[in-house]
Amino acid sequence: MDRRTFVKASCLSSAGLFLGFDPNSPGQENVTLPEPPPIEVHGLPQVKQSPLGMPGLFPGRVVELSDPKSIVRNRVSQPIVGRMIEQGMKELTGERSLRAAWARFIEPTDVVGIKINPSGAPACCSSPEIVREIISGVQSVGVPARNIIVYDRYAYEIDIGSYQALLPPGVRVVGIQDGFVDAAGYDPIVYCEANFFGEWETRSYMASIVAHTLTKIINVPTMKDHSASGVTGCLKNLGYGTFNNVARSHRAPYSFTDPLIGVMCSIEPLRSKAVLHIMDGMRQVWHGGPLTQVQDFIYQAGTLLLGTDPVAMDTVELEAIEKKRREEGSPSVWDRDPKNLTANYDEFFHDPSKNLFYRRPGHIAAAGKLGLGIADLKQIDHRRIPRLTEK
Repeated sequence: MDRRTFVKASCLSSAGLFLGFDPNSPGQENVTLPEPPPIEVHGLPQVKQSPLGMPGLFPGRVVELSDPKSIVRNRVSQPIVGRMIEQGMKELTGERSLRAAWARFIEPTDVVGIKINPSGAPACCSSPEIVREIISGVQSVGVPARNIIVYDRYAYEIDIGSYQALLPPGVRVVGIQDGFVDAAGYDPIVYCEANFFGEWETRSYMASIVAHTLTKIINVPTMKDHSASGVTGCLKNLGYGTFNNVARSHRAPYSFTDPLIGVMCSIEPLRSKAVLHIMDGMRQVWHGGPLTQVQDFIYQAGTLLLGTDPVAMDTVELEAIEKKRREEGSPSVWDRDPKNLTANYDEFFHDPSKNLFYRRPGHIAAAGKLGLGIADLKQIDHRRIPRLTEK
């Protein structure tokens, strides 16, 4: 994107898609959602877009691996996860060796960021077992431990997940900010600006570590529903985990996560640095996301998704969560029926028929319209790999 760009509904094929509308979805006719305001974008000047950046080397390709033995009684098996990642990386890249597969994305001189999602810890967060396998893969290419940075927005959530104690020595673990209003870790010249609800601060700034320190990012989102955006996946983990002051985009019952999530992911240099996505579906949150601790809503799916296209991966994730919600008799994340809204957080966390916002899963398709990937299921190369043969 240009240094100064105004993103409006007219930049997409239709206002309906931009707003996340699916006219065939249940309850859609019951409410009219407000139109989003223009979003002014300021990226780093003179950044040359990388061919490795989103949608990456393999647009539309999603590799899905599942093994029921990968998580048993809520414990993730390191050996099985290691084999899943190895087979997934080879399938994604077409390479014969795991090291060659990692070398498609990472060079020895890189400073590699691993963007985890500790939100929801300890019940559901990016599994340390998966993060350890990624670190091993990055090191196999020749990147030293000191040039691997595991990071997220809030330091206190990383502390709850105990990542510092669970990852190899020498790897840096970084929380971008210590408190909700701490802006010290953000670049004041890289931001997006929009006035959603008349808030005082209308800018969200990019983390300095992303703008200036990291050369490559491996994104490790969890597979969750989300009360405002519909799902938390690759796009939201990157966008809302890289910029500050994002909670202002939703005020009950409305949300502007569509289109803000995709717009944030399109800003350079974030777009070019995010080269690989490995979605942790060991535990799948189908209601109460992103913070629920209620085990009844956390399905131990034992699944991994790999790809370079975050839109395609989130589209596959959305379908999986929708399927689980149907099986459980819960409303679609597309639901627009006012009677299913509640302002009571306790009711929301314990009743899967209730939600806090009119969710906006259309942010995925909107991100596709911004060139970040493929949102049409018919065009996605979805490669399902059955349970691995144990070695």
